[in-house]
Amino acid sequence: MNRKQKIRLTSIISVLVILIAAIGLVLYALKQNINLFYTPTQLMQANPNTDRTVRVGGYVKQKSVHYDQAGTGVQFTITDKTNEIDVKFLGVLPNLFREGQGIVVTGKLSNAHLLQASEVLAKHDEKYMPWTLEKELKKSTGQTQ
Repeated sequence: MNRKQKIRLTSIISVLVILIAAIGLVLYALKQNINLFYTPTQLMQANPNTDRTVRVGGYVKQKSVHYDQAGTGVQFTITDKTNEIDVKFLGVLPNLFREGQGIVVTGKLSNAHLLQASEVLAKHDEKYMPWTLEKELKKSTGQTQ
């Protein structure tokens, strides 16, 4: 190998090392900010610690929503049609919350089947449209309700 080839090889290796280091740093930073959720089945299989905050996503089971006497707390069940997790939440639920609706809940596990929620987020499907916009669209296209 002559001197020119050694310089070229050293340059290529240096660029590759810097590129790999940059990709590694980006992935490490993203790992800390990724906010994924488990399904109830995945959560059962993972067996997380009870003092760790987890996010669970699924559907609110039909006829599982029960409000407490004061009306400030609610208990319901999240299901993925295979497994279920009971959730207790103290606070105001989102407007889109209802039975059969997709939700994501953040909280701590009290035991394997009970989650003490600190946040409840209701998801909507891709067909969601505010009723005012839907009304205007129907009016402009001449459709009746």
